[in-house]
Amino acid sequence: MKLEGKIALVTGTSPNICGGVAEGLADEGAKIVCVDLNPSYANGCASSIVERGGEAVGMVCDVTDEDQVKATVSRATDAFGGVDILVNGPVIFNRKGVLQMPLDEWRSQLDVILTGAFLFTKHVAQSMIDQGRQGNMINIISSAGHQGEPGNVGYGTGKGGLLNFTRSVAMELAEFGIRVNSLTPTATDPAEGAERAARWGVQWPGPRLGERRRGMLPNADAGLPLQQRPSPRHYGKAAAFLASDEAEMITGFDLRVDAGAISRYWLWDPGAAE
Repeated sequence: MKLEGKIALVTGTSPNICGGVAEGLADEGAKIVCVDLNPSYANGCASSIVERGGEAVGMVCDVTDEDQVKATVSRATDAFGGVDILVNGPVIFNRKGVLQMPLDEWRSQLDVILTGAFLFTKHVAQSMIDQGRQGNMINIISSAGHQGEPGNVGYGTGKGGLLNFTRSVAMELAEFGIRVNSLTPTATDPAEGAERAARWGVQWPGPRLGERRRGMLPNADAGLPLQQRPSPRHYGKAAAFLASDEAEMITGFDLRVDAGAISRYWLWDPGAAE
């Protein structure tokens, strides 16, 4: 297994993207610290991994509160001895455009996406350096962080900022042997998230694309070159690769698991008949 003996701290472990990432890392042998503001997500993720034969603990944390972040990193160290892999994934979904977005909601959304990643990166990196661990960090982006999506200004701005945060931190931490990369999902097939929520015994509201908006394609798969949305398990496999020794010379890189969404020529409709 790629990650045997490694400890991964995954933040934002809903049943969807980062729940799939957490389970994917566990399948490759990592011990998992499942972190979420929602206790049912943190503990449901950890319990599921344990039931599947892995090792995991759930921890509740507000990623924008530095004291809570420091305490969570300390508890992870107490539980497993340290952290080798950090995955930053929490978000607030707030589908508003620049004309409708209140200032307090803008700040709150960016705080979760950017400040949360900053705080966990800062304190996990210091822990890695203090212990001499040449670890890995993975920031979860979105195709909305690469492209101009209307009516979603806070999310797109936060994810776009996280792209360059990744590159900047990768350069800063390279001297310590800590690799920092990002992983870009796109609109995700909801079936696996729904199955995972049922298996965990938690409520999950579903993906943000469940609500159709003016101007959007009626079929979410139609704009993708591969004609199928990725599932969380695909992101888990990609994260396991980035965190493994197979990617030992990769840092400051964005791995897109998006069925070709970002590379598509704007005028081409992959779902249209020839």
